[in-house]
Amino acid sequence: MFDTPAIDMAKTGQNIRDLRIKNGLSVKDLQDMFGFVTPQAIYKWQHGTALPTVDNLVVLASIFQVKIDDILVTKDT
Repeated sequence: MFDTPAIDMAKTGQNIRDLRIKNGLSVKDLQDMFGFVTPQAIYKWQHGTALPTVDNLVVLASIFQVKIDDILVTKDT
């Protein structure tokens, strides 16, 4: 039987946080890059309570200079 992978939201959030820090960016920097009025979406991504939309994942990958697969952390279900 095939194990379907699922996104580990908590680990993906931690990964986004780590990549942000590795690239020397603050939450405010990302907020400005995305044109968000408030930083709540970024905090939700980092805490694993929400995932970026596909278009925002594309932008994050570009900002961090990685592939989308390097942002998302999966677990087998």
